[in-house]
Order: sequence, then structure tokens, then C-alpha cells
Amino acid sequence: MISLLTAENLACIRGERCLFAGLSFRVEQGKALCIQGPNGAGKTSLLRLIAGFLTPESGAVRFAAKDNSEIAGAEERGKEIGWLGHQDGLKAHLTVAEQLTFFAKLYGAVPDIAPALEMAGLARQGELACRYLSAGQKKRLALARLKLIARPIWLLDEPLAALDESGKGLAADMITQHCAQGGIVLAATHEKLGTPAATLTLGAA
Repeated sequence: MISLLTAENLACIRGERCLFAGLSFRVEQGKALCIQGPNGAGKTSLLRLIAGFLTPESGAVRFAAKDNSEIAGAEERGKEIGWLGHQDGLKAHLTVAEQLTFFAKLYGAVPDIAPALEMAGLARQGELACRYLSAGQKKRLALARLKLIARPIWLLDEPLAALDESGKGLAADMITQHCAQGGIVLAATHEKLGTPAATLTLGAA
């Protein structure tokens, strides 16, 4: 389990434009951080830096394990991360059940998909090809995947987008439960998460 995520003096440059610099924060075990700011402020880029998809111009991201040892290197940190981004990564020809089973095996999780589908409200769509899912149903499937792979750190990019009120409640409940179980959540969003969270605002004057 990860006890602490720390960002130290992070700087990010994309397309010769500095999105942010000197950015430092920490998120402790059992806590959520809501990342806010206008379009182009660097919310998604910050999540990608933490995930190891991007390299910061300067600064560092650190994960501390429960025994206070540091988990070093982007590859090792990646094993601790559950990612929910704009791209769903779904194979259109696979059924919902087949897709979730694929993700479970890919991430080394126990492929017991029935509880995850039930939790996400997709139990009746298990045999439906993913090409027929609505945008909201695809987001629900992404939430089911997040729950199934059981990573301690969740990085969520607009987790409420495309969801109806019931789906937003589901996402909020999942975040609350994940934190209650000792997880860490960082969510970039323009909407209220519906669960207790500290706020980090990018692009502020």
C-alpha cells in the first residue's frame, strides 16, 4: 500500500509552452485531491507526469510505501496506478464481459467480473458488444475496470464526463470507498466530485 504521494517542484513544458512550474503538493493515504483549472492549464499533463507517461521538465514525483521506503522509477510506480483517461481502450468487437476479463488478465487481477459488472450497473449488458455501448456505459465499464484491478493510486481524468446522475453517484461512492480502504485518488475535473477532497487549482492568477 502507498502511504504518501509527493510532487516536488514539478515543471511541465508542452509544445514550447510552460504549463506549470514549481508545483509541489502531497496526498496522503486515504485522501483525494481534486485538480481544477481552465482548459489548457495542464490538468491532464499533471496526471500523465504522475503516471510516468510524461517526463517532467524539472522536479520529481515520489511514492512512499507503508514502511516509508520509496518506490523509484516510472515503471515501478506504474504498477501502483489505476488510470482512467479520455481514451477507453475498448475493443469494439468484444462483449462487455470479454473486455473486462481481458483487462483483469492484463493487470494480473482475479477475473471475477460479475461483482464489478453489477457494481457498475452493467450486469445486463455483459453479452453486448462494446461497439453498442453509449458513452456513459463506456465510462461505467472503465469504472468497473478500475475497481477490478485494485491499484492503490487512482488517477482520474474527467471521471464524471458522460455519466448521468446515477453514474456520477456511482463514481463518487467508488472514490469514497477507495479512500476509506486506504487508497489515494487524484481527479482532474470541472465538476464537483461529490466526495470530500482537497483542491489543487492550476492556471490560477
